[in-house]
Amino acid sequence: MEKKVKSEAVYNHWDNLVYIKTDGDMIYIICNKEKQMDSVNERFYGSGNELIGYEEWDEGKDKKWVMTWKVSGEFDKSIEYN
Repeated sequence: MEKKVKSEAVYNHWDNLVYIKTDGDMIYIICNKEKQMDSVNERFYGSGNELIGYEEWDEGKDKKWVMTWKVSGEFDKSIEYN
């Protein structure tokens, strides 16, 4: 069962494998392991989203990877009224 994602929300729970925040048509994901980043890339890129930013934070065992995604163009379409 898929959950609906709200805009401008933080999805951070104690059992999450990655940190996720949404802001309009932007999705920010912080991964703790490089392998997680590969999984996120497969899932998001395969659904038509665009990776627009990537950063590495810290070094050693505290290293994090921050990915910024833009939701596909379908989100940007203007509303057509009857």
